Amino acid sequence: MEDKFQKTALGAVSELKQVFERIQIKDVDILLQKIQEKSRIFLLGAGREGIAVRAFTMRLMHLGKEVHWIWDETTPAVQEGDLFICACGSADVGHENYICKMAKEAGAELLLITPANTGYLLEIADYIVQVPAEAYKAQGDFVPTQQLMGNLFEQALFIFFDVVIMLLKEELHISSKEMVARHRNVE
Repeated sequence: MEDKFQKTALGAVSELKQVFERIQIKDVDILLQKIQEKSRIFLLGAGREGIAVRAFTMRLMHLGKEVHWIWDETTPAVQEGDLFICACGSADVGHENYICKMAKEAGAELLLITPANTGYLLEIADYIVQVPAEAYKAQGDFVPTQQLMGNLFEQALFIFFDVVIMLLKEELHISSKEMVARHRNVE
């Protein structure tokens, strides 16, 4: 079992390495620029992708950004000039399509994070960040996986978002101490 575990684990890590070798720096730059220039950011994702996006939302808050996870009851109205970030593997999920369309109608810029090269959200997105990992129901040119359904894309999102936070922390000259001071202190 140990050999099988090691082989399986190293296979998953190898797939992730391939994904990060294919990410385009221009896409990362767009994401960094938009996060830095916008005063309010709304974030959306569904399922396990949504869990990764929610973790990213938390870290953006730790950086001092005004961020809102779209599913929270305390989320305010989206307005002109806001940034709306959606991670969607297939770029075409009914309720995400509808919410993103509404956000654009409210005046937000839509930044889509996806591996897909077809899908409704690609048609309406203002900015597209490709994370080229196989995702559930996605069509495109991405790293294939031996893992279940959308695992590779979901795993890549967690690491991608953590790296983006590290880059933003440096670019915004925010100390770890400042970030820790924004962490919830009633737990």
